[in-house]
Amino acid sequence: MFTLLKAALLALTLMTLNACSPTNSALEVSLDEGRALLESGRAVLVDIREPSEHAHGVAPGMVLLPMSQLASRINELPRDPAQPLLLICNTQNRSARVAEQLHAAGLTHVRFVDGGMSGWARRGWPMVRP
Repeated sequence: MFTLLKAALLALTLMTLNACSPTNSALEVSLDEGRALLESGRAVLVDIREPSEHAHGVAPGMVLLPMSQLASRINELPRDPAQPLLLICNTQNRSARVAEQLHAAGLTHVRFVDGGMSGWARRGWPMVRP
């Protein structure tokens, strides 16, 4: 369980993420693998885009948890290390950084989806309005 201090540090870190920092490719999942894991129920896919971005469409079955709300809703993230937790944003910049921070905070089952929802949409994969 996250302590209040860890939650505060996570909130501060998430607010100061640098989009130009390198990503950890070990945390990367391809779009194809992310979709397969979501559709088979073998992973939870969390869309961390903001509500205005969700309005453009989300994948069926995704959990919507905007990055701006993540620190206050951190306890909503699944904790079972046996079930991958995949983060997705528009391209992978935000989700990669958030995955790195959550992984460093002890959620070692967190990964990010390379290509993001923009890649999902370009492939013409199913999307619904939230």
